[in-house]
Amino acid sequence: MTDFANIAFAKAGGKLAGTLVVLVGEDLTLGPQARGLDVGSLIGRAAGVADFNGKARSTLELLAPAGTDFDRLILIGTGNPAEVGENDWVNFGGAAMGALAKAKGATVLFERPDGRRVPAAAAADFALGMKLRAYAFDKYRPQDDDQSRRKESAKITIVVSDVAGARKAWKARAAVADGVLLARDLVNEPANVLGPAEFADRAKVLSKLGVKVDILSESDMKKLGMHALLAVAQGSARPPRLVVMRWNGGHAKDNPIAFVGKGVVFDTGGISIKPAAGMEDMKGDMAGAATVTGLMHTLAARKAKVNAVGVIGIVENMPAGNAQRPGDIVTAMTGRTIEVVNTDAEGRLVLADALAYTEDRFEPKVMIDLATLTGAIIVSLGHIHAGMFATDDALAAALSAAGDATGDRVWRMPLAKEYDKLIDSKFANVKNVGGRDAGSITAAQFLKRFVKDTPWAHLDVAGTAMGSPQTDVNKSWASGWGVRLLDRLVADQYEE
Repeated sequence: MTDFANIAFAKAGGKLAGTLVVLVGEDLTLGPQARGLDVGSLIGRAAGVADFNGKARSTLELLAPAGTDFDRLILIGTGNPAEVGENDWVNFGGAAMGALAKAKGATVLFERPDGRRVPAAAAADFALGMKLRAYAFDKYRPQDDDQSRRKESAKITIVVSDVAGARKAWKARAAVADGVLLARDLVNEPANVLGPAEFADRAKVLSKLGVKVDILSESDMKKLGMHALLAVAQGSARPPRLVVMRWNGGHAKDNPIAFVGKGVVFDTGGISIKPAAGMEDMKGDMAGAATVTGLMHTLAARKAKVNAVGVIGIVENMPAGNAQRPGDIVTAMTGRTIEVVNTDAEGRLVLADALAYTEDRFEPKVMIDLATLTGAIIVSLGHIHAGMFATDDALAAALSAAGDATGDRVWRMPLAKEYDKLIDSKFANVKNVGGRDAGSITAAQFLKRFVKDTPWAHLDVAGTAMGSPQTDVNKSWASGWGVRLLDRLVADQYEE
């Protein structure tokens, strides 16, 4: 994982030169340090020409501003400072990094334009936004390509009043950033590079952070009776893996919280093959597993005081002489039989066994799965919210609050027994699709049949984890969606 932004914090003092970033409130208000630079009239003239008034996340660049020692002066609008929330600081940092483009470094005067005290955590949030925005997946592009994002890490110094507080807060934010970027890297990788075994090897690296990583082979899963997961993998020349990642940062006797991810490294649809147009995007069908891996990295890197387990089922869904067929009936780990009506509804087969295994082995307090499961959720919610299905109201409320705080937003969708009849099978306990109506709901109802009494939530991230709209903090095809959400959930609800 390439680090595109090297961030440090410092106190005010000394002569400022080079590239300077200044926060500007509505009506071009400036904080005390910025006012001390005596650039107000210069900013006013430039803003009048460019129609810049300090609107939130707007930017204005002044090159070699007259009468100063600066090479560049970059203004970041905050809007009304009284209305700035936690995630706004993250977005301001992203906007600042975007304005810096390929600059080798910059100094940020971090202060509220209204002069009021700004918490040290806000500076760390700003730095988080810069770190996330600086990311680019360019490892397969020639280094002499002028379009390459940045050839070396940009050195960013953020001038704050409370250096110690900012540095302390940044330790946790840096762990979050690294988890998000790891998830992005995994989703962006091409499938010829990241097969099931290679993905498992990437997860194994987390052992360096103190995560206990176990990798179950195809034969291990056969012994456990995971025939739903194995049926998806049987058409591929690359055998599946089930990866179990455990972080034990809480009391030894505490049951963990569990996260389960769908890891289909490439999805052709199998015998029910997908249209050719856009199939290249199916390298990202493992985004749920990537998020779980990134989250476990974050929890370990910041030494979260919680017991957590991440389980990812990693397979490739290919058409072949040995691939499963529409009409096949497979038996899941729970003993429940599944009629495979459509081999392109494979992710729920993977999750059926992964959820059952996680619940039986770890008896978690709560269990949350993430999957790029249905195109239907994009029809329902677009690319702004992930679909959330939950059996527990408190868990649903906590996820919604964490989503609002971090910008990884979720929208609760219904679960109801009336939908179950759509997936009843004439030949087995359940069929894996229920027709066009309520496609994301019937997929969730399917998963629910493989969960016992554990409070459970399913996040359908098909619209948010890959190919999602570009934002102030992400210009990559892969977003790393969910790492910040779930880390915040853990911090707010489950840490000691």
